[in-house]
Amino acid sequence: MEPVIVRNSAITSGQPTFRGTRVLVRTLFDYLEAGYSLERFLEGFPTVSRDQTLQALEEAKESLLASR
Repeated sequence: MEPVIVRNSAITSGQPTFRGTRVLVRTLFDYLEAGYSLERFLEGFPTVSRDQTLQALEEAKESLLASR
């Protein structure tokens, strides 16, 4: 499966975004940290699918656990 989190220096100065969008992955974490639901994030960013958000969370988890 292709990673959903991508970096491209031509898009958002290389900050991690959801593949095929300009939505920063950080925005998802900001929403969750503020106590908002996944549904609220998806309503605010319709270019990002539920599957993409779940895959991004999984990729972030795997990255954190792999560094241990």
